[in-house]
Amino acid sequence: MKTSTTILGILGAAAAGAAIGVLFAPDKGSNTRKKIKDKSKDYGDNLKTKFDDVVSKISSNGKDIIEEGKSKLSQVKDDFNAIKDEAKAVKTNY
Repeated sequence: MKTSTTILGILGAAAAGAAIGVLFAPDKGSNTRKKIKDKSKDYGDNLKTKFDDVVSKISSNGKDIIEEGKSKLSQVKDDFNAIKDEAKAVKTNY
């Protein structure tokens, strides 16, 4: 299971549990609505932060993979050119 899916599932379940808890707590309607509003804002901010972290990690890992690929490609090119030069040297000796 993907980490981002797991995080979203946990946060969604926590938000639903908090909303249900607030709805069943004995309090005035205006206080209940304010609590729901405050909690939903908190969970929304938390979710946005987690989502931004996941996107940042994915982006960072992608850049690292690209850089590693470029490095490997350069190494392969260097190896190919060395083998080609050796083949030319062998060919001129015969």
